[in-house]
Amino acid sequence: MSIVIEQSVQARMVASAPRMETLPAVLQYDRTDPFAIRMAFPAPATLEGTEVAWEFSRELLTAGMDRPAGVGDVRIRPFGYDRTVLEFHAAEGIAMVHVRTAELRRFLRRTQQLVPAGGEHRFLDLDRSLTDLLGGSR
Repeated sequence: MSIVIEQSVQARMVASAPRMETLPAVLQYDRTDPFAIRMAFPAPATLEGTEVAWEFSRELLTAGMDRPAGVGDVRIRPFGYDRTVLEFHAAEGIAMVHVRTAELRRFLRRTQQLVPAGGEHRFLDLDRSLTDLLGGSR
């Protein structure tokens, strides 16, 4: 069984102009980092011309689809009936994207099949993490 799940989604960038630009994005979940979700935007979709990726907790994404969640660099909240807003806060400013909630729920269902919520600890390699933290080799 694969340990990585990837799903392409269409995100709509919220801008000051009345029209929202559609951007491709990829959601990724890796069983070896069971608490985290990664959302990547390809180089052509960014101001810097390089891929930009954000990591945040699976729990934050789950909560943010139903109620406002997050107080740091990533904040998530429902928007209307079928969208979820993801806000990414950086020194350069705030990027806000809308994603269809159904796409996010489908992605989360797939992650739950790979690693059920509450069972993440079973997939952590604590020895490797401790070795990495202490700067040693295994």
